[in-house]
Amino acid sequence: MKILPSFKSAARNTLLGSLALSAFGAIAAFAQEAAPAAADAAAAAAPAMTVDKGDTTWMMISTVLVLLMTIPGLALFYGGLVRAKNMLSVLMQVFTITAVVMLIWVFYGYSLAFTPGNAFVGGLSKAFLAGVDVTTMSETFSKGVAIPELVYVCFQMTFACITPALIVGAFAERVKFSAVILFVILWVTFVYFPIAHMVWFWGGPSAYSDPSGLIFGFGAIDFAGGTVVHINAGIAGLVGALMIGKRAGYKKDIMAPHSMTMTMIGASLLWVGWFGFNAGSNLEANAYAGLAMINTFVATAAAAVMWIILEGWLRGKASMLGAASGAVAGLVAVTPAAGFVGPMGAIVLGGFVTLICYFFVAVVKNKFDYDDSLDVFGIHCVGGIIGALGTGILVNPALGGAGIVDYSTADFAASYAGTATQLWAQFKGVLVTLLWSGIGSAILYKIVDLIIGLRASPESEREGLDLTSHGEAAYHI
Repeated sequence: MKILPSFKSAARNTLLGSLALSAFGAIAAFAQEAAPAAADAAAAAAPAMTVDKGDTTWMMISTVLVLLMTIPGLALFYGGLVRAKNMLSVLMQVFTITAVVMLIWVFYGYSLAFTPGNAFVGGLSKAFLAGVDVTTMSETFSKGVAIPELVYVCFQMTFACITPALIVGAFAERVKFSAVILFVILWVTFVYFPIAHMVWFWGGPSAYSDPSGLIFGFGAIDFAGGTVVHINAGIAGLVGALMIGKRAGYKKDIMAPHSMTMTMIGASLLWVGWFGFNAGSNLEANAYAGLAMINTFVATAAAAVMWIILEGWLRGKASMLGAASGAVAGLVAVTPAAGFVGPMGAIVLGGFVTLICYFFVAVVKNKFDYDDSLDVFGIHCVGGIIGALGTGILVNPALGGAGIVDYSTADFAASYAGTATQLWAQFKGVLVTLLWSGIGSAILYKIVDLIIGLRASPESEREGLDLTSHGEAAYHI
């Protein structure tokens, strides 16, 4: 029996909505909600918080800068790297992911990531932003200093938006639009929110001994998202690329970027927006934000220059694609380190990460013959691992690092447990992220494939996803 297209579309939309609600219900079943009595007691014991307008202003600016990273930054960066017939599809995927995740974040994502629950995930005490209003505050990294909680909600929301958007670069040009959106709904629910909770949830300076997320409890440090964002998205991208398969004509047809101009614009917007990402993660406008800022400058510059040198030496010509790739690798590596290492350490980290990422992009990908379209694994996952482990070394004050604040001391003095101890903590954090995201993503890809199918039809892939998925073209010549 022939089914009308309108009916099929309505059925698919209903199914997507049902799955989103099912995901919400599943999380509700296993997440532990904070007991009201305990919450009341904690509120009564909490010290009076002071809010500085300068900190609040800086965090609002940082939030907008992180949004700039995603749309238009990441969208243009990825869009320029694909073929012209798929440019619009990438822009649409990134744009739609941003909008969808914003809604999920305020419905239940913020609550699952940043409220008490267990070591793996928070509860639902702030679902639909219950109890969050203009009077509530979130403590920064200074005791008794806070920013409005709504500002913190918005800031962390932009991180939740860009992370799944990074994934799509790994399987660009061959996946269904509906499959991308359904996967993202499930992925942020079962992978991103738990990882964010494990890495970043704790009681704050005024309640530092309260239960924290699993990875935070290891003693692992991640200033702005090396594990939460880059390793998390990078390994999910690799799993997706392997499960979906190679693009039609891979290594046979010419698949060069259609617009390095667009990619350069996107990369530059990423660099500019990354100051909100890194320096904003300090939550206050002070010297540590300045440290994160200068590190974001110099690590990125070192990585870009190193990539240019490598290409000039190995290939005889330096490319714009290489320069942009190096810059992104440097940004990725310095993300977990931004507020912890010194500027010279950041330069070393940026230069070193380029050597490793270049090897994965130019050698490992070809050796193992996987089609990671836009090198999400080679740059984000590998770069994130180098950054996370390098942070554990370069945070050492003896190497110019800022040390790690010990909140158990009266003056919150900076300390360093030693290279072996800190590296082990960092390694455990990396390993948990790889396993949680890698295994979880594989399960979710399979679920989506069974329900609606992941891959676009061969005809759609040949014609281009712009027209077949969206009925539009990026360019009219």
